[in-house]
This record gives sequence, structure tokens and C-alpha cells, in this order.
Amino acid sequence: MSSVVSQSLGPERPARPRRRRGPVRSVTRTEELRLQIADDIVRGRIAPGTALEEMDVAKRYGVSRTPVREVIRDLAASGLVETRPHRSALVAKPTLERLRGMFEVMAELEALCAGLCAVNMTATERGQLQAIHADLADLTRRGDETNYTFLNDRFHTFLYSGAHNDYLCELTLATRARLQPFRRAQFRTLGRLALSYAEHDKVVTAILRGDKAEAAAAMRSHIVTVEHAYERYAESV
Repeated sequence: MSSVVSQSLGPERPARPRRRRGPVRSVTRTEELRLQIADDIVRGRIAPGTALEEMDVAKRYGVSRTPVREVIRDLAASGLVETRPHRSALVAKPTLERLRGMFEVMAELEALCAGLCAVNMTATERGQLQAIHADLADLTRRGDETNYTFLNDRFHTFLYSGAHNDYLCELTLATRARLQPFRRAQFRTLGRLALSYAEHDKVVTAILRGDKAEAAAAMRSHIVTVEHAYERYAESV
């Protein structure tokens, strides 16, 4: 049993959250397409400099042009694609040095969010955090990489909002958008799902204890590990 569930919350302790059954939610076709194209770029199946003609991409993945247009915009935000006025987008790829700099900033932003969650989260939010964490445990046991990936995003976003600092939340979301394909690639490495959950558990435990310094340290360590997992994945493809 996770150490989080048994953690005392003091006088504000909420009732134990009910755990949902079955899949967390259905993955939309656009989300699925975004993951497919991002993975193909990260794996090198679509080479840097390749022009992404909407019609060709739609045909390749068996979809209409509408989701392709949306996906290209999203991938441009992460730096995987370069958009050009009145011309097809091009596949790009940030240098390793650039990515390391982005991960370094991400680690500090998320550490700050986690630390503030430890002192600012309400009792209701703590209960909701436990519920998300419990669902991640279920997905880990089932080896459900796809749903874990999307609930993992929700877990982190929930911590950004739980910090109760709108400007920090805005900055962190913007930075994550640029790193998203690289963060998600980590789950292609063997055993990463279980390790990710264990790292989350340390963060959640510290937040529920109200330990600001430990929550920040645990989250910083988690993001650094995500970076290393991505680099190992990139070397293997």
C-alpha cells in the first residue's frame, strides 16, 4: 500500500477519496495522433527538415486534415516543428544542450510548485491529489502506458494549480508544453511507469506532510530523472 494513503493530514483530514474504476478517460484521436507524430519525430522515423504537408500527413496516419493542423500547432510549441508563413511546417529537433537547459528550468519551476502545494493546498485539494495518485497506482499495476501518460499530465497540472500562484502556473504550463513530447518519450523505457509512480509518491507524501523543502526536493529529483530517462531513450532509437 502506498505510504501516502496512510499519511495523517491533521485536523483538516478529508474523507478517504473514492477510487474510480476502469480507464481514467478515453484518449481522443487528436491526442493519439499528436503522440504518434511526436514519437515518430523523436525516434527519427520522420527526419529533421522534412516538410509536413497536411494532406500527406493526413494520408499517412489515416485522418482528416483538421486534427493534423491542430497537432502541427501543438508540436510547434514544443520545438519539434517549425512553422513558416504560407509554407509547410518543417520537422525540427532541439539540440541536446537546448533540451538540458529546458529541463533544468522545468525542474526548478515544478519544484517551486510542489513546495508551495505543501503549504497552500486545501484539505479538499489534498484529497483530490490522493485520488489522482491512487488512479496512477491502478494504471501502473495494469501497465496502461497510454492512460498513465495522460493522467500523469493531470497530476502535474494539478500541482501547478495547487500552488495557488497563477503566474507560476502560467510559466510552468508554457515550459511543459515545449518539453511534452520529450517527457512522454521517457515511458518507452523499460520499467519507467513504476519508477515514475514511486517518484510521485515521494512528492505526494511530502505535500501531505506539509514539508515544503522535501516536496520541492522530491519534485526536482523527479524531473531530473525524467530528463535522464529521455536521454537514455534517445540514445536507444
